[in-house]
Amino acid sequence: MGRYTAEHAAQDLRDAIEKNGAAYLIVATGASQFQVLAHLVAQDDIDWSRVHGFHLDEYIGIGRDHPASFCGYLQERFVDKVPLASFHYLAGDTDATETVHRAATKISSVTVDVALVGIGENGHLAFNDPPADFETDSPYLIVELDHECRMQQVGEGWFGSLDEVPTHAISMSVRQILKTKNIYCSVPDERKAAAVRDTLCGPITPDVPASILRNHSGTTLIIDDAAASKIPEDVHATLERFE
Repeated sequence: MGRYTAEHAAQDLRDAIEKNGAAYLIVATGASQFQVLAHLVAQDDIDWSRVHGFHLDEYIGIGRDHPASFCGYLQERFVDKVPLASFHYLAGDTDATETVHRAATKISSVTVDVALVGIGENGHLAFNDPPADFETDSPYLIVELDHECRMQQVGEGWFGSLDEVPTHAISMSVRQILKTKNIYCSVPDERKAAAVRDTLCGPITPDVPASILRNHSGTTLIIDDAAASKIPEDVHATLERFE
C-alpha cells in the first residue's frame, strides 16, 4: 500500500514540477502513513527543492518533543529526509489562533497538487470528527476531538491513557482538503473496516466525514483486505486489486 501510494504521488509531484515549476503537498501522520512516507522519500528523480509541504493536523497543547507530536513525526519521517523548498508546520505548543491564521494565509495562496490522508476509526478526515463541518471555507479549524478519536490514539500507542490525549486540535478543513488535485487516502487494518464500508457504501454525510471524498474525482482510496472486510460483496467485486 505504501509503495503504491508513494509511486503515484511521486509521479503527480514530478508532473506538477514539470508543468508549473513547483509542487505542493499535504502530508498526514498516524500508523497509516508509516510506509507511505518511507517509500515516498525513497522515490527517484523528484526535485524536492521545488516541493512545498503542508501539515494536515496537530494536537493543541503538545510540543515537538512529545512522542505523539505530529510535528515531530513529520520531521523525523519526512522533512529531515528530503531537501524540501519549505514545510509549513502546525506548532501545537504555540497560540492556536495565530497558528491557524498563519497556516491559512500560506495555503490559500497556492493550489495543492497532492494530499496524503487516512480515515479514522470514526470516519474522520484529518481531525474533522463527526459530525464534520462540510460548509466552512476556512482552510484550518480549531476542533474538539470526540471520544472515539481520542481512544484511537490510545489504541495505537501514541498515549498511555485517555486522560493524556488532548481534547482539541488544529485541523485542515474538509473543504480545503477537497481543493487538492489528487488525494491518496490510505486505510489499512480491520479496526477501520466499518469506517471504510460507511465511506464507500453509505450516504455522503457529515456523520461519516470521509464519505465526502466520493465527491472528489481525483481521490484514490487504498485499502487492504482487512479494511475491506465489511464492504458488501457487490461493491467489493468492483474494486481494483494490486499486488
